[in-house]
Amino acid sequence: MPDNSRTLTIALSKGRILDDTLPLLEHANLVPKEDVRKTRKLMVDGPTINGTMVRFLIIRAADVCTYVERGAADIGISGRDLLLEHRPHVYEPLDLKIGVCRLCVCGPKELVEKGAPKEGSRIRIATKYDYLAEQHFLKLSVQAEIIHLYGSMELAPLVGMAERIIDVVETGNTLRANGLVEETTMFDISSRLIVNPASFATKKALIQPIIENLREAVDRNSAS
Repeated sequence: MPDNSRTLTIALSKGRILDDTLPLLEHANLVPKEDVRKTRKLMVDGPTINGTMVRFLIIRAADVCTYVERGAADIGISGRDLLLEHRPHVYEPLDLKIGVCRLCVCGPKELVEKGAPKEGSRIRIATKYDYLAEQHFLKLSVQAEIIHLYGSMELAPLVGMAERIIDVVETGNTLRANGLVEETTMFDISSRLIVNPASFATKKALIQPIIENLREAVDRNSAS
């Protein structure tokens, strides 16, 4: 095991967001030594910066918050949806402006057109965002039964298991293909850089320049 005091560990999300993440890391001189999109390894070496070895963890998006909060990773890249749902104790110094989408309440078109659920009513919601769903409908004074699913939310209303779903929406194509429409946008979502507070305190001289380099890359992308 490497000496963690001389190692900087960065947790990256598997999946589509990885393609948008890698150019930002390259601008910060944080290039993995292997193609993290193809390797089966879960931990990949990176460069050495001022005597500190960088390594990358390639993990499920839902686990990035946990690895950073627990200190197993110093830095991570996580969607705002997961940060809002899991509420980890981490610093969030930068919006990377990638993975842009929105977290929405959606339902069958004919049901949504009848209007939002009334105060005091009951509703079944299929989602993987249990906390956010509960809080959203609590504010509306609607009693929500949360049905936790890990994917394919759109199927739940089609088979009568739920009246509505809460999920991230990018283009809306999957919704339309299944006869669903957006009812309410709860949050605008993008990927954020997150930092373990203890790591920031002990490795600030290393982490702060990375934040600034990533900020430059984000600004450059926004201007282009």
